[in-house]
Amino acid sequence: MAAAETSQVAARIGILGIAGRIGVLLAEESAKAGAIVSGGTRRSGEAGPYRIFPDAASLCANSDVVIDFTRAEAVEAHLAAAMAAKRPLVLGTSGLSAAQEAAVAEAATQIPIVYAANFAPGVNLLFALAERMAAALPPEQYDAEIVEMHHRQKVDAPSGTAVALGRAVARGRGTTLEKAGTESGRDGHTGPRRTGAIGFAALRGGQVVGEHTLLFAAGTEQIALTHRSFDRRVYATGAVRAALWLLGQSPGLYDMKHVLGMG
Repeated sequence: MAAAETSQVAARIGILGIAGRIGVLLAEESAKAGAIVSGGTRRSGEAGPYRIFPDAASLCANSDVVIDFTRAEAVEAHLAAAMAAKRPLVLGTSGLSAAQEAAVAEAATQIPIVYAANFAPGVNLLFALAERMAAALPPEQYDAEIVEMHHRQKVDAPSGTAVALGRAVARGRGTTLEKAGTESGRDGHTGPRRTGAIGFAALRGGQVVGEHTLLFAAGTEQIALTHRSFDRRVYATGAVRAALWLLGQSPGLYDMKHVLGMG
């Protein structure tokens, strides 16, 4: 049977953190997509009718593909479990350090991984637009600022999506985010804005699912691109789509532009 047919009929999807807010949605969307929810891991909470495994290793061994939307401190253990079982991994955990991202890249030499800052199709189109606009708007004339707002429980700032937007802008300008430089958390007498730097502002409050705005501000005009998520389910739907796409893929580090056919 072809990989695409297997992914739609009998793929076993394991969910790390299945009892969390996004974990519950991942299980629901996996079932809607025709996959089998093999089970998951949890720290606390009810997991409905799904089998709970004691650790990531046993979950990976009993799944065809695994989805991880947990916490950054667990990512290296989850990568190790996926590599040991030779299972594809969808990674949506945010707030990874440079060392953790390097570990993801290393793991991708052995197993296929989709690692994305955001799994909503609209956000990934926003990344593509950001890169093209940045290439057309000179940094000497157009300052790039990124404003994001999330629910009060979010633990990392700026969000992974905001950082990915910044990286898209930097790519469009022929550089990297690190080389372009960033400005965030402005307070007090900060001096003038640095030309070419990419600015970030993080807002937290209430139960906002996710809002991101990219601004290109010049002396004569201002352009704004905004994406708003109203339901976390959009992330789960995209992640399940990525999980099914991964089946049969060669080892490598992929993102949602590959899943959406834009890569």
